[in-house]
Amino acid sequence: MDKPKRLFLKSKRSFRKRLPPIQSGDRIDYRNMSLISRFISEQGKILSRRVNRLTLKQQRLITIAIKQARILSSLPFLNNEKQFERSGSITRTTGLRTKNK
Repeated sequence: MDKPKRLFLKSKRSFRKRLPPIQSGDRIDYRNMSLISRFISEQGKILSRRVNRLTLKQQRLITIAIKQARILSSLPFLNNEKQFERSGSITRTTGLRTKNK
């Protein structure tokens, strides 16, 4: 009861080489907001190195630049636009009771 051996052939697809997201002339700095904003998610989180397709050194520099920009208030820590829309429609009671005299 020998199973016939199947040869698995890889499909020969031509892969297009992706351009690196950071060019050699780009300076990774906290003041370069157009560069920094490409590596932040909609929620304000720093995207991972695998998603960004960066080298380890570039990812470290981007992370430091984003953190410096956040500390200097040129970049928000959180992007809460959706949260503000929801919290405006919800009214909450404080739970404090007043004494009636």
